[in-house]
Amino acid sequence: MKHFLALIVATKDRPADLRRLLASVAAQPCRPGQFVLVDSSESPVHDVIAEFPDLPIEYIRHWPPSAAAQRNAGLACVSERASLIGFADDDDVFEPDAFERMLAFWDTAPAGLAGASFNLGNYARPHPRSRATSWILDLLGLYSRHPGAVAPSGWQNVFGQIERSMQAQWLPSTAVIWRADLLRQYRFDEFFDGYSYLEDLDLSYGIGRHHALAVVADAHFQHCSSPAGRSSARTFGRIEVRNRMYFVRKHGLSVPRCCLALALRFLVTATYAALSLDAAHAARAIGNLQGIPDCFRVSSPGRAVPEPRT
Repeated sequence: MKHFLALIVATKDRPADLRRLLASVAAQPCRPGQFVLVDSSESPVHDVIAEFPDLPIEYIRHWPPSAAAQRNAGLACVSERASLIGFADDDDVFEPDAFERMLAFWDTAPAGLAGASFNLGNYARPHPRSRATSWILDLLGLYSRHPGAVAPSGWQNVFGQIERSMQAQWLPSTAVIWRADLLRQYRFDEFFDGYSYLEDLDLSYGIGRHHALAVVADAHFQHCSSPAGRSSARTFGRIEVRNRMYFVRKHGLSVPRCCLALALRFLVTATYAALSLDAAHAARAIGNLQGIPDCFRVSSPGRAVPEPRT
């Protein structure tokens, strides 16, 4: 392997999940050369780190909690030796050969490749849409039928578990590797504060408009989504509206299509809440309504690339 990988993990109040992630990284035959752990937990996770003395962990305390800001803090600490910079969530679990396969992919990757995502092995497929519905949403520019694509509305299509490596227009930060010389030029936009919903879409889509992005089929991981450290349903409903509109304006996408897609998203959530008497969906729908004024209060930065580092 010819690459030196620096891996950045942001964590908050998930010691059990973090322990499981570190165990999966420690079991890799090809480990990161640098591991930057940025912790915003109420109680520091020193005891968890002590269980893995063989991992080259550099520990940073960061406050206030923010996935975007924590990852930026990690980027500031990456060694100049790193040729690749990766991000992983603290509730990930990597298959034993995941890093070996990912680094082998990078050994032969074309020079124009900017980033590559691991393949999500436990993707929970949503209820499938009819072909007619998918065609109509695609035709209206609200949601693309193609995995890994971003529609004019600003909605991204997740790629889930794939059978063949593929190109994409965006990459999630759940488990991803970036070319270090390129990523050193950028920071995550810290407008996406707190839970930082869509910060990875913003960064990767901006880079992906000028460079190739890929998903590597044989480098597997599982995302064991943890309930700890997340926003309330009402707060999430608010930020999903605010952040989506900010992303659309920043990258010059279609505001009318975004408004229509947000309205449909609200109707789906509210209808489900009414039919199932689900309190979480009701709270999310209320949050959607509360997020509408935020769309007008926050001005767009007016640029189609991520924040450059200063």
